[in-house]
Amino acid sequence: MPIINGLLKVLDRTGFRLLILAALVGVVAGCGALFFYFATNSVEHLMLGKVGNFHPPLEGTPESSFTSFIGGLATPYRWCLFLIPALGGLFSGWLVYKYAPEAEGHGTDGALEAFHRKSGIIRGRVPIVKSIASIVTIGTGGSAGREGPIAQIGAGFGSFVATKLDLTTTDRRILLLAGMAGGVGATFRSPLGGALFAVEVLYRDPEFEHEGLIPCIISSIIAYSLFGAITGWKPLLDTPHFRFDHPAELLLYLALGVCCALLGAVYVKTFYGLRDAFRLLPLANWQKPALGGLALGIMAMFIPQVLGSGYGWVQAALYGKMALWVMLVVALGKIIATSLTISSGGSGGVFAPSLVIGAMLGGAFGASAELLFPAITQDPRAYVLVGMAGFFAGVANAPIATLIMVSELTGNYGLLAPLMLVCVVAMIVMRKNTIYEKQVPGRFDSPAHLGDFVIDVLEGIQVHTLARKGRKPTFIPEHMTLPDILDKIAAAKTAYYPVVNNEGLMTGIFSVNDIRRILNEDIPPTLVIAGDMATKNVIYVTPEEHLTEVMKKLTARNLDEIPVVDSANRQKVLYMLSRRTLLAHYAEQVEKTKEEFTE
Repeated sequence: MPIINGLLKVLDRTGFRLLILAALVGVVAGCGALFFYFATNSVEHLMLGKVGNFHPPLEGTPESSFTSFIGGLATPYRWCLFLIPALGGLFSGWLVYKYAPEAEGHGTDGALEAFHRKSGIIRGRVPIVKSIASIVTIGTGGSAGREGPIAQIGAGFGSFVATKLDLTTTDRRILLLAGMAGGVGATFRSPLGGALFAVEVLYRDPEFEHEGLIPCIISSIIAYSLFGAITGWKPLLDTPHFRFDHPAELLLYLALGVCCALLGAVYVKTFYGLRDAFRLLPLANWQKPALGGLALGIMAMFIPQVLGSGYGWVQAALYGKMALWVMLVVALGKIIATSLTISSGGSGGVFAPSLVIGAMLGGAFGASAELLFPAITQDPRAYVLVGMAGFFAGVANAPIATLIMVSELTGNYGLLAPLMLVCVVAMIVMRKNTIYEKQVPGRFDSPAHLGDFVIDVLEGIQVHTLARKGRKPTFIPEHMTLPDILDKIAAAKTAYYPVVNNEGLMTGIFSVNDIRRILNEDIPPTLVIAGDMATKNVIYVTPEEHLTEVMKKLTARNLDEIPVVDSANRQKVLYMLSRRTLLAHYAEQVEKTKEEFTE
């Protein structure tokens, strides 16, 4: 590990460190996407195909081979089909709530929570538990997608790499995003869309996490290339050759964007309304996904199209093989089915179901437009593709990533203008609604950027101006044993404790968290001394440094306190300066600036 860290420092000076690590994360994300793809297909073939005798149409099938006309809801299946989602929900619920409760629901929210509020940290077991639970949920007919689980798998590995290499919190967050981008880009055969999705989905407002864009692109390229080399390079969905050359049709697309937003609001309210209802049920949490699966199975006896990811039915709609009323029923049914699967505590993503809902809405809209406005409706099937993008762009507040992803996963770029219009309109009309409740409005609202917006006000102010507000350090002799340390710090007010030698010079530093870690290990307390617990690589500041630099150091390492040392002797600690003190001083400076401005 010291050799690796030394190599990373050299690479950091040349600017290539994060790019190389992002490539590594991309390799693992691609392998994870392959494993998830084949495992899900295998379970689905066994449980739905063999046991349930349920054989929906397949995505990517050429139109010449797509001979069956799907005009109604009825498809052949066995009576026991309704029990299969319940069994999947029972297993996934037990697995998740026993080993990693944070893995329940759709995994993208888990990654967003880790980025904004957990310093980019994802427990190592979460991606493993999430993978197995999602494979079972989707493979047994749960109405869920692959993007959430694979996003959390990639994000979890990015977090793991950064933690093991002791990288900064900022780097950990960037590698988390790179993992998300790699997983999504590979799964949906959309390298650019996956990269943009990872940096755009963080915020409800049209903002990007621009610092992570290049690592996300690198990771997504690597993961997509690995996935394509094994599974093939064809787009996920096969589409007719659509084109746009009739400007008057934009009026219809504008109306479609509004419809996507309105149905999206229904989707979000149903999704979280059912989640709140499941939480009120007097059942153990691990049992609730089974109940949701049972309700889904009963629903599938009447509308079997709601089972699974549903891409085959999107393919059917793209070929014009589904009746108008069938598409409307499937769109509404898929909203309820997805809510039953994921809101009950099941594991899976919401991207695939959202695409199906949007495709069915778009198909129904296009068929209606052809009946009502035949003069300006070029091809009603084109509305299926545009509806996919518009609906998800509205519910996810990610218009740019969505229109690119839909273009890439269909291999069709002839409808870019309608796609742009519908995605933007859907997002503007939706605005406050989102299927990802862990999104924050913008960068200013994210704890991840807490220190970014105080720099201008603190510019030019030196550390020594806050000397009176600094705290007296609690020095710990480096040979003091743990029991004596606990006695000494019992009344201390600081969060970090400098370790000093016989001359009173700092040789290291530790925090309360370091003590907790030692206490959790099976080591006799009397054998532990301060020097063993202390970190030798101390982050410190001098009285002459500016507060902007202090804030950057605190934010980069997620520190609550930092020692201020003598400029002539960096081992001599003068006082401790806390993040809270800096923020309080920032607030004072903001008030002064406001007063000066009003005067």
